[in-house]
Amino acid sequence: MKHIAIAGNIGSGKTTLVKKLAQHYDWKAEFEAVEDNPYLEDFYQDMKKWAFHLQVYFLHNRFNQVRRVQESHISTVQDRTIYEDAHIFAANLYQSHFISARDYDNYLQLYHAMEKYVNPPDLLVYLKADIAKLVEQIEKRGRNFEKTIRIDYLQNLNAHYENWIAGYDKGKLLVINVNGLDFVDNREHFSGILEKIDREIFGLFK
Repeated sequence: MKHIAIAGNIGSGKTTLVKKLAQHYDWKAEFEAVEDNPYLEDFYQDMKKWAFHLQVYFLHNRFNQVRRVQESHISTVQDRTIYEDAHIFAANLYQSHFISARDYDNYLQLYHAMEKYVNPPDLLVYLKADIAKLVEQIEKRGRNFEKTIRIDYLQNLNAHYENWIAGYDKGKLLVINVNGLDFVDNREHFSGILEKIDREIFGLFK
């Protein structure tokens, strides 16, 4: 059983890559709770009011997702990790004063209690993208609730990602710079990503 997790900022191409990898390897795909999320649209309208609610929802959803992966014994590609919920998004909202110190402490206690029961992925693939790429991708998919995302919010998330990735020590890590890639329409670009993932997961010989 293999477990690959795709990490990256909003608009980096995580969900699309998860779909393509799951189809290529014939593995199960686990997606982030976006379409049915009861807080996401409200959050982008009023971050301070809904930030804590949103992060607790994501944390609970992601924990259940990881438990399914670990208990199923089926090879899986996962869209974002539980670590990002805490180290990227919740941390950024706290530092940006959208989550109070009291709520953030409560959140971290819940996260650390859950983390004890979570196994890291066999391979973490980080999609590194600059702001121009993220904005292009966000505009291309056209979600109404994402139209209010601010550039400085994306910049802060990117900074948190870079710091987290620099200290990631839970397992194998593959960083892919997607700024010049189009792995949806360019077969060679997708093949290049597959080659790198195969090397990390299966070694030189499958």
